[in-house]
Amino acid sequence: MAQQEGGHSATSVPESGRPSPPRCWSQPQTVGALAFGYFLAYVPFAGLTRALSTDLLPGVDDEVGGLTLLPAAAIGVLAGAVVFLCATGWWRSIGLRDVRGRRRRMPGLAMIVAGTAMAVIIGTTILNFTFVAVSILFMLLLMRAGTLCLAPLVDLVRERQIRIHAWVGLALSLTAIAVALGGVDAYGLTVGAVLSLAAYLLGYAVRFQVMSLAAKTGDDAVDRRYFAEEQITAAIALLVICGMFAAIGAGPEMQALRQGFTEFLVTPEALLGVIIGLLYSALYVFGTLIYLDPREYTWAVPVNRATSVLAAAVASYVLTWLFGVELPAPQTLVAAGIVLLAIAALSYPQLRALTDSRHPVPPRRLVVFVCDGNTGRSPSAAAVLRSELARRPGAEGIFATSAGVAVRSPGAPIAPAAAAGLRELGIDVHPHGSQPLTRERCARASLILCMTSGQRDAVLALAPEASAKTLRLDPHADLLTPELHSPAAWSGFAVQVRALVRVHLQELLPTPA
Repeated sequence: MAQQEGGHSATSVPESGRPSPPRCWSQPQTVGALAFGYFLAYVPFAGLTRALSTDLLPGVDDEVGGLTLLPAAAIGVLAGAVVFLCATGWWRSIGLRDVRGRRRRMPGLAMIVAGTAMAVIIGTTILNFTFVAVSILFMLLLMRAGTLCLAPLVDLVRERQIRIHAWVGLALSLTAIAVALGGVDAYGLTVGAVLSLAAYLLGYAVRFQVMSLAAKTGDDAVDRRYFAEEQITAAIALLVICGMFAAIGAGPEMQALRQGFTEFLVTPEALLGVIIGLLYSALYVFGTLIYLDPREYTWAVPVNRATSVLAAAVASYVLTWLFGVELPAPQTLVAAGIVLLAIAALSYPQLRALTDSRHPVPPRRLVVFVCDGNTGRSPSAAAVLRSELARRPGAEGIFATSAGVAVRSPGAPIAPAAAAGLRELGIDVHPHGSQPLTRERCARASLILCMTSGQRDAVLALAPEASAKTLRLDPHADLLTPELHSPAAWSGFAVQVRALVRVHLQELLPTPA
């Protein structure tokens, strides 16, 4: 296939030939488990961070400033990332790249940007619990309100469909925050708190944009690669940024970071800082898997944020019970009740399926497009289907991916002319690394659409049991490779594919009751 020429020196290569674990986080019942896991991790994270920074813990004589605490927490974040990626085997999803003639696992440029943004989010999250003379509840509510407002903006920019129950969940989440604001005893913010909050929201804005382009596709390999590359990049970037400013050591802030790397690390409290970092690593796992759900951010962000608001309220009561601090305001309880309503609204499709057998939640269906080298026709067809799904109601259970039956350069990007042709039609082009078709992927597919009859024969030779669901995209003719360097030819190919995809969509989409 012509598009296989010229493998780039820094292309991401998914692990080939190795069965990947089934996607777990896109299933409705598992998203609930992820939210519960986030809640369980957030309660001790919020409580321990606040207790350590306010001199509540027995044996801790002085308050630990946020900047002093940050290096130990960064070490914990890195340790947690390494343990998780090794324990799950997801480190194998980090892309292989040519570095001075050798293949090494290394995140791509887009993931370095997303990981650095995530490092900013981690650092400012910890700092926002520790500002002196600033209400921690006020900071938390501003953090949550900011990300909730970002969610629909990102969806609108990316032209994602926002369903009514997502809007309702968003509105209830914001209402809960507004009610909780009534219980805040101080609304003052220091300059440092304002800058930290701004950096936190900017980090999320950048992260959501990169995630929209690089993941949230429903393709297990793509989303897992995003997760692994962002997690390890964020953990390393956080430690490097802290170390860099500590080495400079100019001003009280950088001196506090230097103290965190020197004097504080030899104190018993440093272990608590590392534990805070480990807890944040757990938060990262649960929270990011929620965000990677293919549904819109206006759904995913309220699930995450509502859970954190509830956890913060529980953490406040735990601190009252353990250390006798002042009880949270009554508004906090009211807000927690509204949060529960928001979670119910966000769970509407699943609740409806439980109570009404006529409207079950549609099963997850994976469509796999197949060509030879997986650098031109099949990734173009997958991009066309994703574009169509984003604009159609009832299509949230259908996902698209692609593979090749004769991949010579695993990890090669989509052909430049093919990408240009898609962009001419206003179709997003996600980062792509070519991958060979496997029996495991055939088994998980609901429909396999090949460009030619020869490719269909190759699929059946690999997985004979997939015969009934393996078709030629155009049942009347083979779809041959367009002219290699002609974006216009590729744009015409995409138009042709779009017409064929719409025919198949009529069979895939649920029939209206």
